[in-house]
Amino acid sequence: MTEADIRAFLNAPTAPERLANLEKLLAQGIELPEVRQNLSNNHIHTTYSFSPYSPTAAVWFARQSGLPVAGIMDHDSMGGAAEFRAAAKLMKVGATCGFEARINYAGTGFDHVRLNNPDQDGVGYMTFHSIRSKYFTQVQDFLAPLREKRNERNRRMVENINRVTGQNLDFDRDVLPLSQAADGGAVTERHLLFALACKMLPEGGELERYKLLGKLKSDLVPQIFVPAADELMMLDTAVGFAREIDAILCYAYLGDVTASPTGDKKAAKYEDSFLPELVELLKKRGVKAITFMPSRNTETQLQRVMTLCRENGMTQISGEDVNALGQSFICEKLTQEGYQHLVSAAWALVKREEE
Repeated sequence: MTEADIRAFLNAPTAPERLANLEKLLAQGIELPEVRQNLSNNHIHTTYSFSPYSPTAAVWFARQSGLPVAGIMDHDSMGGAAEFRAAAKLMKVGATCGFEARINYAGTGFDHVRLNNPDQDGVGYMTFHSIRSKYFTQVQDFLAPLREKRNERNRRMVENINRVTGQNLDFDRDVLPLSQAADGGAVTERHLLFALACKMLPEGGELERYKLLGKLKSDLVPQIFVPAADELMMLDTAVGFAREIDAILCYAYLGDVTASPTGDKKAAKYEDSFLPELVELLKKRGVKAITFMPSRNTETQLQRVMTLCRENGMTQISGEDVNALGQSFICEKLTQEGYQHLVSAAWALVKREEE
């Protein structure tokens, strides 16, 4: 089977089918590469936010990349977490589960600055790591109304796409079928843009559509974006909910961008000019960790954020944002001197989630 065949096989319509297909695949005795114990990835998106990989497929391709430990990190959803954990058990991969959300920083003094969100000032991405299985349903119930509010905004952005491009995109017909919304997944801006890419490249292959998606995210989003409001958690709400579900809440450091590895972010200034002040605020509000993606940052940026974490007693968590075809699941930076603690942190999350 080719990689595309395996992905289609593991992207079957339902979770039970996907897991059954994984068992069939493993029964064929396909040789897996040697595990690379000095690697981890705690930030893998699945079809429950936006990704070419179902939770089962994400585990398969993570293990095919040599990862011994992997983490699911979908936007506004943990709908795929139970499947991810079950697939990881079948493949003997360490699994850690969480979700990603956008947080409103109103009233913090950072209301009108660009944090780590390229589209909206005063809004920052944060990740909720290390969520135990017993909290999955509670998290989904908490996030469901936020996903509904997001879809109201998504519909308005589809209208903007049609106005700007002259296309006839329909949210229900063209966008929703690309998502796992019916099974508790989120619909993101990437779904809208991928639906548009499918319209613009009706004869194109999937990889070409993903490449076009990256360009559209960089060039089109500023023209069609509708600011988020009701779907956002306030910072104190996020801190309180993380405590309620015993999760590790992280600020997702982006840093000033010079060149984007995925091509979806233009060079821009983000939180580097006020990072110490931001870390001070986060610590005061009860945020105890920072997550970052080593492949996105310079050595100077990485050393600075790790030093700030150590000085403020904040946990460090790393991950590589996997949400498109052609992306690597691994970050070779973790094999270098001074970064092995990030792999140990991933295993600590796995251990923490054991029931």
